[in-house]
Amino acid sequence: MQHRLSGRGWAMIGLLALIWGGSFPAIRAALTEVGVLTTVAIRVTGGAVCLWLWILWRGIRPAGGWRSLATFFVMGILNNVIPFGLIVWGQQHIASGLASILNSSTAIITVVLAAVILPDERLTARKTVGVLLGIAGVALVIGPQVLQSFDVTSLGQIAILGAGLSYACAGIFARLALRGEAPEVAAAGMLSAAALVMGPLAAWHDGLPTLSYSAPIWAALAYLAIVATSAAYLLYFATLQVAGAVNLSLVTLMIPPVSVLLGWLIFDEALTPFAFAGFATLAAGLLTIDGRLAAIWRDRRKKSA
Repeated sequence: MQHRLSGRGWAMIGLLALIWGGSFPAIRAALTEVGVLTTVAIRVTGGAVCLWLWILWRGIRPAGGWRSLATFFVMGILNNVIPFGLIVWGQQHIASGLASILNSSTAIITVVLAAVILPDERLTARKTVGVLLGIAGVALVIGPQVLQSFDVTSLGQIAILGAGLSYACAGIFARLALRGEAPEVAAAGMLSAAALVMGPLAAWHDGLPTLSYSAPIWAALAYLAIVATSAAYLLYFATLQVAGAVNLSLVTLMIPPVSVLLGWLIFDEALTPFAFAGFATLAAGLLTIDGRLAAIWRDRRKKSA
């Protein structure tokens, strides 16, 4: 059932979009001094520490069990290690605003995968139209130049789409495996698992961090770990209770405009008309999938009848 969005619900969704939209410029800033794997390692480790402190303060008890630990590791790989790594790597080669637009394709990929894997998530006619619009939107965002020349910029865009695929797999796996665990514990568990993977990888590939980063870089790293990861997860679960899952999906559409604006203000990034046209088409696809466009159409027909 879809909740009616209150003013508080809109404010929470808007704040979440602002936080996650800001993560893309923060990643670009961090990459000026910090390696790809080290950036991811600091983000997941800092996020895990903050969430465990929150859990201890609130007195939340983990359900425990070896199965939960195994699930946390799978979720950490699918929801953090792979997508964070691909997004950070991809942003070395494409604008942060473009990365955020491509990342919003996660919802489209999730619908397709869910229809294949989950028996109660079949593709209806409405969802099929939405998926087709979403695919068209992604094609417009990537642009016709990819068909003409395959270069590192193209790989950067494909990396972000790969992150979307990993997020979609994580979402489906979580629905099947994460039951009976407090959301905060699940988030802290998967971030901890991701930290155990990324810490050694970053030390091996990038070397031990020097910790001599400039103040703006430390600010970007702190933002990614504390705000865009731990605080964002807590806000996400709180918003879910207030707004409902369907309304919360609107955050997917609100993140790219925030990221594009911040990228323009901070880094003077400029996107092509194809990117904006693609985002509009992708947004139409997402709104079609969740039924909002159909609901608006029905309301208008009732009023005109």
